[in-house]
Amino acid sequence: MSRSSGTAHLGGPPCYLLTATGRLLARTPAAPYLPAQQAARDLRTAAAGTSLRIDGDGGPYDSWYLHLRGTADAPPRVLHAIAEVFAQYRHHSERQRADRRRAADALVTLLAAGPADGAALQAALPACGLPTDGPYRVVVATLGGDEPEGAVRALTEALRHEPGVPFAAGRLPGGEAVAVVHAGSEAPAEAASGAEPDPDPDARPDSGPGGSLADRWLALHTCRPQAPLHAGVSAPVSAAGGLGSALDQARYALAAARAQAPDGAQVRSVAELSTLGALLAGVPADVRRAFSNRVLGPLAHGGSASHRMLLETLEVFLAHHGSWARTAEALHLHVNTVHYRIQRIETLTGRDLSRLGDTLDLRAALWCR
Repeated sequence: MSRSSGTAHLGGPPCYLLTATGRLLARTPAAPYLPAQQAARDLRTAAAGTSLRIDGDGGPYDSWYLHLRGTADAPPRVLHAIAEVFAQYRHHSERQRADRRRAADALVTLLAAGPADGAALQAALPACGLPTDGPYRVVVATLGGDEPEGAVRALTEALRHEPGVPFAAGRLPGGEAVAVVHAGSEAPAEAASGAEPDPDPDARPDSGPGGSLADRWLALHTCRPQAPLHAGVSAPVSAAGGLGSALDQARYALAAARAQAPDGAQVRSVAELSTLGALLAGVPADVRRAFSNRVLGPLAHGGSASHRMLLETLEVFLAHHGSWARTAEALHLHVNTVHYRIQRIETLTGRDLSRLGDTLDLRAALWCR
């Protein structure tokens, strides 16, 4: 369905066909372009116009809405008739995409099973509508709650905001949604992803800072704020043979996203893992706790007032790059008191803060608590 030609025969007041995140599916010729962020706000604001949900298989992230900005001039009977037409179209299009979805599930299962046979990958990619030449990225997403398809719907909706980028999104038996994205193609993505084509130059999807995946992820979370929604993005890989490695990267970035915002919405990319703290965030929580307990020893849990005091001193000392004077000033202590506390920390942990390696161990242990 094109942005405007599919609704040209409707006439009447300016109206839009939108997804829950504000993605533009179609509009009447009289309707000016509506950016996705503004459209999403309009759908959430009753005073912004009239919105009618289209019946169909859509979930909270990819539901369709017939939206009229301002006062609706069309009779409700007419609006419901138009909505029924769109519902039939959606049902038909979803059936057409069923084969592509099965192929995507097979592709991501192949990647997750371990090193994939090159010939099998070369056959699986075009079956999903993806080019056999890279580069590619892998995105992994999870959704809190008990809706098994929710993560796939959320990830698919986010990626369809970029209709020029082919992708294939499927689900693993464990519930993870995985998308393989062709990172270098500028060809229309309708065949690969089901995204609606956009022939109008003034109707391009939001790009740049306002159109980033992270921003779209926040828009998705607004549709269902009670459900934690996380995603990890790999670095680009040049060929299909690197997709297994890209999946590992994306899963690590996903773990970092969960650690940063366990109850909210977060997207992390391996490109952002540029500090020790960001790297450690992707380590499984039980591994981080074991490391922290081992390095900090008796100080790990701060069970006594004395141990809590020593932990605070260690944190401030490291934050001030081992400066005795600045640590003393920050804690309102005499420098000799700082020396005494650091000696106690070194005794209890078995680490020497004059050594770079031991200092890094203690800093990492604090980040892992």
